[in-house]
Amino acid sequence: MTLSDKHIRLLQAGPDDFSTITALLEASGLYTSSVTSEGSTYWIAFLDGHPGGCIGLEHGSGASLIRSTAVLPEFRSHGLGRALVLSALTHASLRGDHTVYLFSSEAGDYWKRFGFVPSTAAEIEAAIPEAPQVKSGMCKGWIREEQVWKRELLQVGAQG
Repeated sequence: MTLSDKHIRLLQAGPDDFSTITALLEASGLYTSSVTSEGSTYWIAFLDGHPGGCIGLEHGSGASLIRSTAVLPEFRSHGLGRALVLSALTHASLRGDHTVYLFSSEAGDYWKRFGFVPSTAAEIEAAIPEAPQVKSGMCKGWIREEQVWKRELLQVGAQG
């Protein structure tokens, strides 16, 4: 079977889909304690009908935070991660966000492919202090240990 024979489908997650998201994150070794549908949008990527990855976008005022990005090992190299990231970036742009942030100490090269550049904990704290993952990092003290990344977005309808 070739890559073109594969069928990728993205589903914007509803409340009933969070058990699937949690299972995908846990299977990927990621934390799930601050994953919430409130003030967030999540997507699940399916490959040939099987859930293989997910991504979340926590919304602030003019900025969002990508979080909980995971693709299970057996589903990698099929375009699921790229589809998920592009969906989140498009959604953020359409909601009028000027910047998207994320935390990643280990996958910087991956995020650079999508135009992300290093940022600081102070910048993300100021931009989206109410985002659940930012609040968690501030309360638990890990936020200063993490590498923050950001990507400026083109404004829809902006003159340039």
